[in-house]
Amino acid sequence: MFCDRYNPKPAKDESGERLLAEEEGTLWSANEESSTKSCRGFANALSHMTALTLFFLVGSLFGFSWRGDLDGLCSAHTSHYSTVSKEVGIKYSPQQFNGSLLKENEFRQSAGPEVDAAWESLGVNYRSIKIPFEDAERSGLASDQVKINPKYGGGYPANVEGLHHLHCLNLLRQSLYYNYDYYHAKGEGPFVNDDYIVRRHVSHCLDILRQELMCTVDTGVLGQVWIYPENPEPYVDFNTQHRCKNFEDVRRWAEGNQLPLDPPLDFLEPPSEGDRIYDEMP
Repeated sequence: MFCDRYNPKPAKDESGERLLAEEEGTLWSANEESSTKSCRGFANALSHMTALTLFFLVGSLFGFSWRGDLDGLCSAHTSHYSTVSKEVGIKYSPQQFNGSLLKENEFRQSAGPEVDAAWESLGVNYRSIKIPFEDAERSGLASDQVKINPKYGGGYPANVEGLHHLHCLNLLRQSLYYNYDYYHAKGEGPFVNDDYIVRRHVSHCLDILRQELMCTVDTGVLGQVWIYPENPEPYVDFNTQHRCKNFEDVRRWAEGNQLPLDPPLDFLEPPSEGDRIYDEMP
């Protein structure tokens, strides 16, 4: 340090020399302490600045690494993990909702083959898929749930929940007062059962959709527009923009991964000792 070279001139008077030495020693001690504190403060400030810079750089790199898959990050945070999301790769894109009251589309027609085909195209009656053993726990499946016989590849039979929601919505459509007689007379699908079971099936679907809509409550807003130029009235505009998952990719994956239409009699593994067996439908 530059202070190490300090060398005061000697004085002729011994007493004065001692006094001067004492004063100089005090001065040197104070200067050394001040210099040490200054250096220590500078070192601390430098270390803090270095840490903040590194933190910023690491944070920036981490942020850029996620920019390419924000859709996956969003889906993972808001949805339960499943083989479906892993295999499909969830993406979001803008979509305009058709909220017209009077202009109907193919999904709103009265009962008949054309409207049935439209709903069938959505995958409302797809068969189960297979969840591999390694994905079961993360997908929310218990170890004692129904399993596929190992001789046929093992795993768990399961249904894509979103397609079950559409199945339920389709059943509500079929059960509308102006559609019910048509489907009751056909006696197909849910309508092969007696009226008691059909009614319970419908109310089950109604409540499943209620819970789903409450769970994924849409916080968007519906503005209003003016209608009837001669005597303007406000009317809610249901034609809104949304950010939607890639449903068609999910549907195609579910379609291509359905379990066999006519599986062998031993396709499912019998329950093991200790597996839960309910006394009635849960």
